[in-house]
Amino acid sequence: MTKVFISGSMRIKHLDKNVLERINNIIDNHYKVIVGDADGVDSSVQEYLKQKGVKSVLVYCTGNQPRNNVGKWETKCISTMSKPGTRAYFTAKDLEMASDCDYGLMVWDSKSTGTLSNALELLNRHKKSLVYVNKAKEFLSISDVGDLKKLLEYMSPSSLNKAEDKLHITKKIEALSNQQTQLFA
Repeated sequence: MTKVFISGSMRIKHLDKNVLERINNIIDNHYKVIVGDADGVDSSVQEYLKQKGVKSVLVYCTGNQPRNNVGKWETKCISTMSKPGTRAYFTAKDLEMASDCDYGLMVWDSKSTGTLSNALELLNRHKKSLVYVNKAKEFLSISDVGDLKKLLEYMSPSSLNKAEDKLHITKKIEALSNQQTQLFA
């Protein structure tokens, strides 16, 4: 069964109709949804899936129980040695979801480093993601480094600097570029 990792910015509390249409496509195709337990996009997606009566959902969390699981779906609890509440602690579940999925659907506020990190991780694993840039009301398919660079153009200089500090984007893009070059060498 195809598994779609849906994630997004914690600041986004309401899903745009364009995103809901994509989620409806996922539901209509009977894909399994894997989603995190955070507030924002995660909990909004969970609410929508519950309203639609979707059963094929797996909620990922770090630790023993999810912060949000509105549909009381099956959970996958991820263990980590990272300190609870830290970025590394919550990233552990995101890495697991990136590993377990076939595709990603991200809803992004053009700032969130967590959502950007998920798109980077999927690309690193040679998996495609579709990122909805919420402010621009546009979808951008991320399947190579060129697509990722286009995505970064939506960020303000201060947000890009913050992402560079947290994620080391320049190094990751360079590593991904080298991987892609080696594929064609």
